[in-house]
Amino acid sequence: MSEEIISKSRIVIAAEKSGCGKTTVTLGLLNALKKRGISVSSFKCGPDYIDPLFHREVLNIPSGNLDTFFTDGKITREIFLSEAEGDISVIEGVMGLYDGIGGTEECGSTYDLAKTLCAPVILVLDAKGVGRTLAASLSGFLSYDRKRLIKGFILNRVSASYGKKLGRYMEKELGVSFLGALPFDETIIIKSRHLGLLTPDAIEKEELKNKLEGLGELFEKNIDIERMIEIAKGNGEIRSTITYPEPAETVKLAVARDRAFSFYYRENLRMLETYGAELFYFSPINDNHLPDGIGGLILGGGYPEGDLEALSKNTEMLCDIRKKIEGGLPVIAECGGFMYLLDVIEDNEKRSFPMAGVIKGKAFYSPKDAKKRFGYIIVERGKGRRMRGHEFHYFDSDNNGTDAIAKKPDGSKEWPCMHIKDNIIAGFPHLYYPSDPEFALDFIKKAKDYQGQKK
Repeated sequence: MSEEIISKSRIVIAAEKSGCGKTTVTLGLLNALKKRGISVSSFKCGPDYIDPLFHREVLNIPSGNLDTFFTDGKITREIFLSEAEGDISVIEGVMGLYDGIGGTEECGSTYDLAKTLCAPVILVLDAKGVGRTLAASLSGFLSYDRKRLIKGFILNRVSASYGKKLGRYMEKELGVSFLGALPFDETIIIKSRHLGLLTPDAIEKEELKNKLEGLGELFEKNIDIERMIEIAKGNGEIRSTITYPEPAETVKLAVARDRAFSFYYRENLRMLETYGAELFYFSPINDNHLPDGIGGLILGGGYPEGDLEALSKNTEMLCDIRKKIEGGLPVIAECGGFMYLLDVIEDNEKRSFPMAGVIKGKAFYSPKDAKKRFGYIIVERGKGRRMRGHEFHYFDSDNNGTDAIAKKPDGSKEWPCMHIKDNIIAGFPHLYYPSDPEFALDFIKKAKDYQGQKK
């Protein structure tokens, strides 16, 4: 065990609400830092998978998730310290700056994370169709900022000339740095789907490259990047005690990763590796069988509904997965991965596609019912075991499992969830392993036992 001081430069990109341009500014800043030869890492506040995908797969920047609902302050700082690579960490916020659990609590908010990491905040404000009134809005944000973390602001969706005029007025009036104004540009907008932005795989590569290059140029031209770098360096020190585990005997885990299955928390995979896992990635769409010699299988979330025909036609892979799980292979399957293990997935036109048939039942498009279980949850698995996670899906099934109970954090609602039997852990909840490290340890033990039996 050792105590370390976090002194790396870091900055939080926040906003007054969703849709104000946090992702645009984050991607623009990451682009700008890379062009300057600055080594950078990124994080997403909250449970979102897609923004980190863009950081990792498009910009080749290490990215993770930090969430003060999933983990307390100490563990959150430990995760940040272990993953903050390079010279600067850029942390993209979620929703509005002060929006936490249920919309009324601070826990889980961007501001709570900024406080936990003693990180300066840059606020993105939507300036379309508004003028001096925006100064009143910013004044309100500053009045809530009891730790004085807001160090600057950027105006979005406003002409460069008017944005500069309005921004300088607000800076003089309120004493907080105006960092620039971004005009609206249709050509750099990244489209969205029902769970947020389209994943990088869903956008034509050349189109995506052009959008990001255009964003980079727009950012360089209109934003005071050097001032943002200075602000990132001016954070407070925080201390964290980290326990380094003993090296463990390794076990091979197969992890599904392609355009259908891409939703993984970096922290979950790193925890599995810490406890002895070697990760071998494979594609349920393109490969014919699981990697050889594995002791366990991870089927993450994603958008299997976008590739149902390809998944269903790959009968060799479906058969291999079914036979190995029936033979005792330990598996964790979340959301899209859980749907893949069912008998059938029915698309939104009610066409049925056979799947692995490990778990009896059918998945089907049902956004009205599925959204009733949207958001943060605490999963109780019996014997006092509790784990944190979230649900966010537009498909449902006729056999969601009854081996655990999902509860809303405020206790307002609960429902049965998940199949947890023998070697199978499957259901719609996305689980965050650092909230219950024993979960990962138990799975690794099962995988080692299985792998040992097969030798």
